[in-house]
Amino acid sequence: MGKTGFLLPLMIVVLLSTFGATLSADSPNITTDRLALLALKSHVTHDPRNLLGSNWSTSASVCNWIGVTCGSRHQRVTALNIPGMGLTGTIQSHLGNLSFLAWLDIRHNGFHGSLPIELANLRRLKYLDFANNSFSGEIPSWFGSFTQLQRLYLDDNNFTGVIPSTLGNLSKLETLFLHNNNLKGSIPAAVGNLSNLKWLILDNNYLSGHLPSGVFDHLSKLQALSLTWNQISGRIPNSLFKCKELVYLSLHNNSLEGSLPIEIGNLTMLNQLYLYGNNLEGSIPLSLFNISSLQVISLELNKLSGHLSSDMFDFLPRLLLLSMSENQFSGKIPTSLFKCKELEFIYLYNNQLEGTVPSEVANLTSLKSFHGIILRRCFHDYLDLNSPNWSWGYANMDEVVTTM
Repeated sequence: MGKTGFLLPLMIVVLLSTFGATLSADSPNITTDRLALLALKSHVTHDPRNLLGSNWSTSASVCNWIGVTCGSRHQRVTALNIPGMGLTGTIQSHLGNLSFLAWLDIRHNGFHGSLPIELANLRRLKYLDFANNSFSGEIPSWFGSFTQLQRLYLDDNNFTGVIPSTLGNLSKLETLFLHNNNLKGSIPAAVGNLSNLKWLILDNNYLSGHLPSGVFDHLSKLQALSLTWNQISGRIPNSLFKCKELVYLSLHNNSLEGSLPIEIGNLTMLNQLYLYGNNLEGSIPLSLFNISSLQVISLELNKLSGHLSSDMFDFLPRLLLLSMSENQFSGKIPTSLFKCKELEFIYLYNNQLEGTVPSEVANLTSLKSFHGIILRRCFHDYLDLNSPNWSWGYANMDEVVTTM
């Protein structure tokens, strides 16, 4: 064999080895992940317990750092879980290099500033929790690129602007918490595309406008809806009453108007109903009182009217709180109310009720407060009953992060 015949295979081997080494150097790997996390650490300005300072060290494997989980197949970072550490700082573009990240939880810290567009590269994200920080700016439209996302928590921050319609792209989303921000504008109709949504919590913003008429048509899995303390107007859309798995419904302190439709009785799993502080009028459909799972009915501060029928409470054995004060109800207090043996709170003041309190009130051994027809007006704090247990919304990390 000539020199050329001998050297050619050798040159190919050398070139392939060089190309492979170059490819390995340029391709994302665990070193990329380590640099991304060290960049995050460098922009943390306050670490009161020195958790990152003492633990995120180049002398230890990234996969052994506090709050970091790696996948077993590729040894890449799949989860960053650092909630409640008292950290203060900003999120930089480097975090977008964690291309295998499925779980990102930095809630209950002091991170601030806007979110860099490079986070849009985290296409594997299934769980994202930025709650209880101080992030500002608009919720980026590129959140719609997280097509694998199941849980999204952006509550208790300083986000402004509108709810981006691109969130409607998140077809796997089950939980959306945006409460306690400074969001404005109307709720986008695209929310109705989230057919797997179970929790939609938008309280304490500046949302306005009417609820889109068909926004709930395809939200058949919805279990909790809370839009309280906003500026939403118009009628409650009939599509809402197609959400037959609803357990918690809170629309209080808005500007809703019109009557309660008879279809509200379709919500047969409803446990807590808060509609107070609106402009609802007309009589209450009796179908509401056939929902035997109801524990809380809060309708005060509306313009509701009509007689309370004698048997309307016959089928509410679990009722704990009834608040219908500050309306225009007439007639007598129904004796069926006192069949609700678990009742603890009754508020009926400032209506047009007549007669005396029935003696059957003595049957309510659990009763803690009864403000009736002519009793003095009082103000009450419903916080314990008015807030769902938000911890229901949080999953265990093992439920979301898969082996990679």
